[in-house]
Amino acid sequence: MSNMAKVIPLRGNSASRRVGASDGRDRHPSTILRPDIAPDIAGVPTTPSGLVPTERRDTTADSVAASAVDAVRRTLIDGVAGTADFVRKRLAGDYEVDEFGYDEHFADNVWLPLLRPLFDKWFRVEVRGIENIPDVGGALVVSNHAGVVPLDGLMTSVAVHDHHPMHRPLRMLAADLVFELPLSGSLARRAGHTLACQPDAERLLRDDELVAVFPEGFKGIGKPFSERYKLQRFGRGGFVSAALRTQKPIIPCSIVGSEEIYPKIGDMTTLARILGLPYLPITPLFPAFGLLGAVPLPSKWYIEFGEPIATDTYDPSAADDPMELFEVTDHVRETIQQTLYRLLARRRNVFLG
Repeated sequence: MSNMAKVIPLRGNSASRRVGASDGRDRHPSTILRPDIAPDIAGVPTTPSGLVPTERRDTTADSVAASAVDAVRRTLIDGVAGTADFVRKRLAGDYEVDEFGYDEHFADNVWLPLLRPLFDKWFRVEVRGIENIPDVGGALVVSNHAGVVPLDGLMTSVAVHDHHPMHRPLRMLAADLVFELPLSGSLARRAGHTLACQPDAERLLRDDELVAVFPEGFKGIGKPFSERYKLQRFGRGGFVSAALRTQKPIIPCSIVGSEEIYPKIGDMTTLARILGLPYLPITPLFPAFGLLGAVPLPSKWYIEFGEPIATDTYDPSAADDPMELFEVTDHVRETIQQTLYRLLARRRNVFLG
């Protein structure tokens, strides 16, 4: 046997041989790989124009369709399994309710999932400064309030729960009217909210809960569209008093986008008084378009949490000092107002952001 290496001529290389052959016999033309058709990086042959052969494209489309079907199937299976587990726990009483009526099992599995499509798809809320909310311990979130219907509070609760690394529940202090209505009162309690009164606020803060308050109240959510993003008076500083007494930080929260969901251009004062409501708005779509006018406009939202304002530097007795309360209240209000102006200056379009 010769010790010289065997040299294969260029014209006789594997490019001119049938795939898998080991000898040099003549091949049928249909089994020859033409040199002008090169395999792509995935090993799939392409035509001179660079297109994948029809058979391959069809296979890929079928694969994508099968993957989509599998994803839908898995989602449905997970949904059914989750629903079954939820029902099982409810029937077995395998859940807890705290002294305020907060039902975490209900909030996580029913209430928040109902709000997420509005948060993610309709208002497309962008959350900033979530790192300013502590991982543990009590804190008081203080926010502007607007939009005719208090959806801003609901969206803030979703923002905190879904974007904070610890998924903390936000315990909001709501107006008496919320709890006087049969359905909304029960839902509010189960979602973890309570009356906007100082004793409840202090109890929650001392229990290291994350509490939210909207000091503008009905003056904020019911103000006309012409006064949008102009903060109303922050009450008498009751929220500051609760924070000072418990030595918990205050976190300013600024919301842009809520003012445009129901532009209030008028008020049906007489009818509102008859119904026992603080106001009954007239908007460009309501009541002219009936229930369709009750659909909120899809404005782009921004929710920004500012740096915490420490209260442990004050003596607890400052909670009874009107001057101290006014000073801290004014500082919080001015911080929120300036942040609103900054966010508005950056916003180019009400609906696109």
